[in-house]
Amino acid sequence: MPIDYKETTEPSYYSGTKYGYSARKVVEDFELSYNVGTAVSYLLRAGKKEGNPAEQDIQKAINHLHFELDKLFKKGDVKTGGLAQ
Repeated sequence: MPIDYKETTEPSYYSGTKYGYSARKVVEDFELSYNVGTAVSYLLRAGKKEGNPAEQDIQKAINHLHFELDKLFKKGDVKTGGLAQ
């Protein structure tokens, strides 16, 4: 049976409690790349997903930012120093 994605709700740990913004909509609105968007999502949910300590989500975000820097360095879009070398 196919999943009806329109009926599937996002887990609460991907939504803010004050304004209710979802990580997916923030990433989409800012037109972030895959790696940057994933990093933002991990940071927004850090410490909120059961079984995932904040440190783990922060490290995952850092990893994705490194992946993005690596990609930028390979394309030649980065003109100054950085973490990825």
